[in-house]
Amino acid sequence: MRTRNISLAIATLISSLAVANLQSVAAAADAQPPKAEAKSEPVIQPLWPNGAPDAKGKDPEKDVPTITIYQPAPDKACGTAVVVCPGGGYGHLAMGHEGVDIAQWLNSLGVTAFVLKYRHAALGYKHPTPMHDAQRAMRVVRSGAEAWKIDPKKIGIMGFSAGGHLASTIGTHIEKGDPKAEDPIDRVSTRPDFMILCYPVISFTTAYTHQGSKNNLLGKDADQKLVENLSNENQVTADTPPTFLFHTNADTGVPAENSVLFYLALRRAKVPAELHIYQDGQHGVGLAANNPVLATWSKRCSDWMQVRGLIKRAD
Repeated sequence: MRTRNISLAIATLISSLAVANLQSVAAAADAQPPKAEAKSEPVIQPLWPNGAPDAKGKDPEKDVPTITIYQPAPDKACGTAVVVCPGGGYGHLAMGHEGVDIAQWLNSLGVTAFVLKYRHAALGYKHPTPMHDAQRAMRVVRSGAEAWKIDPKKIGIMGFSAGGHLASTIGTHIEKGDPKAEDPIDRVSTRPDFMILCYPVISFTTAYTHQGSKNNLLGKDADQKLVENLSNENQVTADTPPTFLFHTNADTGVPAENSVLFYLALRRAKVPAELHIYQDGQHGVGLAANNPVLATWSKRCSDWMQVRGLIKRAD
């Protein structure tokens, strides 16, 4: 009898350890963004095949804005698409952790990603060139929806840091398209159907302004009316797309008040929005793979996308 009791105790202990291990694995899975599955190779496409407007030359690295197209596995594709705007203070582009990595994460959700290479100050370009590049990207993607097998009513824009400013500019400075335009792509609306803003630069008129981004985009002596026009918390209307935002309280580069101001503006305009501010985490973290708590922002984002019917619910 004593031997039997000892055996039962050992079995119970093993079972408890197994349950605890499964719970630990589940928690770790929630903290990390899902890995991308095998898919087709990305394709680079210029936004203007015959040359971009206001181009200062023909250098492919400097004067030719492009989108790089990352398509998910066909059996996982959900018809949603996102134009991704990497950050870099309007002075460079963080194409790795705020471009390629994000595209692969979106693919894992079944979303087609278009990583935008837009022109910026280090290449000799200021406003309105980055905005024109991003508007064109939205139009190109929507015009090509059938070819890419995406829903033209489920095309969003996503931006990081200064790329978040660019994305919010597209969502607050909407052009419906010119039905008489010679280029059929210019007949299409630039309005995103949703926005995802990650530690975004938003305000150009408050103490929370990221001066580097502002100066690179507009110059140090910019007209005040232009500065106010591109302080995007003041440009939100009822037509601004539903928005997901995340920031960190510890961000000293672009203070979290930028996201807070935009979120409050969305609330006043009765635009659906969700905001997450994490306690810890530096600026420019991307998917934050090395921070198991902050890394959960991508899960919060995919949850929001599920709620809005943009991606399929996980099994």
